[in-house]
Amino acid sequence: MKFCMNTSSRTNIQYSTAIRRMLTVLVSIFLNGCLTASLFSPLPAGAASNYQIIDGFNKTVFGAEYSPFGIQTKYIRKFRSIVRFQIKNRSSLNRTRQVRSFISSLNHQIRGLKTVVVSSKAKANFTVYIVDRKDYASTVQKSVYRNERAKAPGKCFVRSVFTTSGIVRSDAIIVSDEGESLFRRCLVEEILQGLGPLNEHTSLRESMFNDRSKHTNFTKFDRYILNMLYDPRLKVGMPMNKVQPLLPKILGDIRKRF
Repeated sequence: MKFCMNTSSRTNIQYSTAIRRMLTVLVSIFLNGCLTASLFSPLPAGAASNYQIIDGFNKTVFGAEYSPFGIQTKYIRKFRSIVRFQIKNRSSLNRTRQVRSFISSLNHQIRGLKTVVVSSKAKANFTVYIVDRKDYASTVQKSVYRNERAKAPGKCFVRSVFTTSGIVRSDAIIVSDEGESLFRRCLVEEILQGLGPLNEHTSLRESMFNDRSKHTNFTKFDRYILNMLYDPRLKVGMPMNKVQPLLPKILGDIRKRF
């Protein structure tokens, strides 16, 4: 009995040593994995600082990804009144219901913005074309620019016409027949950009407004940007230098809601 106990003790010591070694290896693997994840995983929007969000606002709201003659505007651009969407399905895969649902959802996701879907072209100030890839370039050229020599850049497209008095109209072209991921990406990014944040920047990991990101949903980071833009304290045509002092207070109020 005593022998058995001694044998058991020695065995337990051997097992304990082995377990400790195994745990050391596992902890090392876990910590290395966490470090790798922290380096390559997107920063959660809730962890973004006020500085990062305001920086993202400035990088997307002022200027434009595609700007005529390379002239970058440095003032607030947004719709001053109700955004009246018309949805035109020209695709073999009709996604009108999904587009309508996303447009409707913006009414409770962006305070200060009001959207409706209309059937009349004359009443619309934002047209969304749902197309197959083969018709993408021709739709850009014929329906948006009305110029058959116009370029059709990117996988999807949005153009906004604006002045210092606000956005006059926007046109978005969304490709429907190249998979769910691209459709969702195009749907969210092009419609949101057509509301005002027309610029992009590769540093914005938690934003749709970054061609290198893989987001397909309206991220919290971008919700901050759109809610800041449509805050009534920011007036259309307001220059960038006059906007800056207002942003910390506006963002603080939005954080309380989020």
